[in-house]
Amino acid sequence: MTVIFTGLVGGIIMVESVYRVTLSKPGIVALADGSKLILRVVIVGVKYVGFSPFGGVNFAVKTAGGVASLYVPDELKNYVKDKPLSPPDKPPEEGWELVDIQSQEPAVEEVEVEVNDKKYKIKVLGEASMVSRNMNYKTDVGEPLYWVHWGIKIQWKSVG
Repeated sequence: MTVIFTGLVGGIIMVESVYRVTLSKPGIVALADGSKLILRVVIVGVKYVGFSPFGGVNFAVKTAGGVASLYVPDELKNYVKDKPLSPPDKPPEEGWELVDIQSQEPAVEEVEVEVNDKKYKIKVLGEASMVSRNMNYKTDVGEPLYWVHWGIKIQWKSVG
């Protein structure tokens, strides 16, 4: 896939950047309650914005992502089966409990971009840092409500 972006950001003229997705791997978050969540990160756009001490180039990297349940134990689904649906507009204020993260594999997306006849690999890693669960409500698929605090790391390096 090749995507082309041009435009202005903060008064800096962006040089046209073409990139190719070379790796896209979901992350898995295993929780102490037996549930497993999936975390995805996506590089939506890459723009070369000039010099930086990091390899002599600087990139504006636009990302997006999200979390969904991959597996929830039946006993947790049975516990919430008669609970009301979670409010659609905002999370409920009562009933939250922290759930320990037992292990996780980070979500990864990598792209390759060429600037001034040099190729660079840009990598975005996504990891969960906290998870909370609400057993007073269920989701539209009959599972407890999970809320995940997650973040990204952006890296780039020359590859040619």
